[in-house]
Amino acid sequence: MLERGRVAVTGMGVRTPAGNDLKALWSTLTDGRSTARTITSFEADGLPVDFACQVPDFAASEYVMSKQARRMDRATLLAVCAAADALADAGQVETPPERRGVVTGTAMAGIETSEATLLGHDERGRGRPTVLYIPKVMHNAAAAFISMRHGILGPSLTVATACASGGHTIGEGLRLIRDGSADLVVAGGTEACISPTILLAFHRCGALSQRVAEPQRASRPFEADRDGFVLAEGAAFLVLERLEHAVRRGARVYAELAGYGRTSDGHHLTAPDPDGEGAERCMRQALADARLSPREVVHVNAHGTGTQLNDVTEAQVIARLFGPGEVPVTSTKSVMGHAIGAAGAIEAVVSVLTLHELVMHPTINLDVQDPRCEIDVVRAPRPVSPGAVQSNSFAFGGHNASLVFTPSCS
Repeated sequence: MLERGRVAVTGMGVRTPAGNDLKALWSTLTDGRSTARTITSFEADGLPVDFACQVPDFAASEYVMSKQARRMDRATLLAVCAAADALADAGQVETPPERRGVVTGTAMAGIETSEATLLGHDERGRGRPTVLYIPKVMHNAAAAFISMRHGILGPSLTVATACASGGHTIGEGLRLIRDGSADLVVAGGTEACISPTILLAFHRCGALSQRVAEPQRASRPFEADRDGFVLAEGAAFLVLERLEHAVRRGARVYAELAGYGRTSDGHHLTAPDPDGEGAERCMRQALADARLSPREVVHVNAHGTGTQLNDVTEAQVIARLFGPGEVPVTSTKSVMGHAIGAAGAIEAVVSVLTLHELVMHPTINLDVQDPRCEIDVVRAPRPVSPGAVQSNSFAFGGHNASLVFTPSCS
């Protein structure tokens, strides 16, 4: 079997509802504290769903000057700050600028800017765009700003595969390093789509939880009484680096990114294939890419949205692949909601932290597990043995992504 370069995770940065740094994020997750709250960024009275998981205490002034911040949508600001933290966490890199790359993911970048502009229309129904409107709503804005800020002169790409975007960015970063296009890649996802229009749209397609009286109990993956996901925002980035380069410069290696799978259901615009065939192929593909068997996986970070169809399909796939109840499973979305295009990247960071800390965080709000979900859902912090952790992202449109992280054995 041909040898190939190993890829290390050497830096991580986040802006999430559960915290704006790794320590705060991990504390919130392991404590099992819900981050769902009544929306405070705009007047939500009159909306059928008035709660979400928002990033608290977000300030970009230490990262960008006010003039530059005015050129960015909130989604871009979240990304720029998280990516800067990830690179700082990685330490002093020696990679030449032309050998560095960036891959960003988002489903709905620029929503804050777009909605404010289009709702502020004139009497002819036209929006009132400023000269900065196009640069602020471009999906590639985050990749462009990160490239400019950090002197990244290699590949600079953006992926938009709905809720799988964050997972795909990290997998595509892995591929860039493996195929020789880059030696270091900053990869992650960002989303800031908590707006009246997006909330109403998700509500009308039946995706959101209706628990307006108890928002902190609303995100209930794998629970028999679940009724939809809780909308969230956030950003997360990982620094991926050739392992030999990281070792040579004495970098801290959190984990290795060993495997990546990506498939399509080819089934329905919003519903998963009820047989889970595409999702299962994706997970098997990621394990094969990592050159691992299912028995070597010690934990699965599930997509786990809390919707009726997704949870049953994913649970059945996991049970078929590993055996019913044979691998511990958790859903990060139970604590911090569904950040759409950023979700897979946030959950990749959480998966790496699980390996680094050797603890699985709990899935909260699980009182009575759906009997159709024959999996071992982690309900309290639980130690985990060193081994592979698999992270899933499954999206509207049938886009599937799965990542496999392993302990560093440098």
